[in-house]
Amino acid sequence: MPRVTNAPASRERRRRRLELAKGFRGSRSKLFRTATEAVDRSQRLATAHRKLRKRDFRRLWIARINAAARAEGMSYSRLLEGLRKAEVEVNRKMLSEIAIHDAEGFKKLVEIARGALV
Repeated sequence: MPRVTNAPASRERRRRRLELAKGFRGSRSKLFRTATEAVDRSQRLATAHRKLRKRDFRRLWIARINAAARAEGMSYSRLLEGLRKAEVEVNRKMLSEIAIHDAEGFKKLVEIARGALV
């Protein structure tokens, strides 16, 4: 009975793993074991960082809204409280875009919030 090797399959497995490690520096893209460790870590971090990106963007939007609201003489929390009471449903991403690109529109939203707070 002839000897059967797993050469084609294992070579394909190695090729796929090294393909994922393309762009890594030094042995992390050349040696299979090092590449495997680097790829495993990078995929683990990619998963975690997809979650973190959502938090980071939310923090950025809040900082932008707060800066624009304070320029209008109101704090971020009071602005959101006023908008909630006025039943204006605008998410933070859109609110920050309005604050950046449409100053007049943002002023109107601040006035709506002020009116609802009184």
